[in-house]
Amino acid sequence: MSRPSASRLSARDLTLAYEDRTVVEGLDLEIPDDKVTIVVGPNACGKSTLLRALGRLLKPRRGAVLLDGAELAGLPAKEIARLVGVLPQSPTPPDGITVADLVARGRQPHQKWWQQWSEADEHAVGEALERTNTAALADRLVDELSGGQRQRVWIAMALAQDTELLLLDEPTTYLDVAHQVEVLDLVRRLNVERGRTVVAVLHDLNQAIRYADHLVAMKDGRVVAQGAPDEVVTTELVQEVFGLSSVIIPDPVTGGRLVVPGYSRQPSAATAKTIAR
Repeated sequence: MSRPSASRLSARDLTLAYEDRTVVEGLDLEIPDDKVTIVVGPNACGKSTLLRALGRLLKPRRGAVLLDGAELAGLPAKEIARLVGVLPQSPTPPDGITVADLVARGRQPHQKWWQQWSEADEHAVGEALERTNTAALADRLVDELSGGQRQRVWIAMALAQDTELLLLDEPTTYLDVAHQVEVLDLVRRLNVERGRTVVAVLHDLNQAIRYADHLVAMKDGRVVAQGAPDEVVTTELVQEVFGLSSVIIPDPVTGGRLVVPGYSRQPSAATAKTIAR
């Protein structure tokens, strides 16, 4: 019998594997409701694998993911899709599909056999296109878009799904710095204005610190630290998780923490001389 959870989405004794390779083992995690949780860690530490399991894209080898106290594996797929939106890494669109049609697919969990399209669907799709600045691309084929445009279209589809929980795996992939900030600002607005619970995997530690209410640092398939970024991000944590020396200074924009990486190895005499000038 599953233990009651203090949050809507959680993991209990979670072990995840691909065939004979275990990626995550014995992990317990509570996703805070109505907050932005960001998962960070080095490559191949299990963060994307964890996100896939939280969205039921990967079946646990052991343990369970719980949604509202019930095991995710036992819930109907359509019920999950009405509550949890998932944007995986590098999704592949169907051949010959337009932007508008792809975004409209986010509405499928809300449709009924006797009503395939509604005014609510139309409004949700239009709003998702506007929020991601992709309305002008509505009639374009997804295959014709740049990587950054395509990423924003996938995010629009996830927004059109209009779920209470949103799982985003590297949502800023392929985006330039300006669009990265734009997307993460959008995620923050969805949380603040609409109360959405968000879980995102990011590579950029400083972006994670800036946008997270709750930060989860992973290494080798386990959670090393979690909590408010200003409480958990230390030079010791950066060294332990990323193997990188650093200096932490106040962020001049947010007042939070800003991690300034040091050298992964001692700089050469020529480099040191250049820096000293």
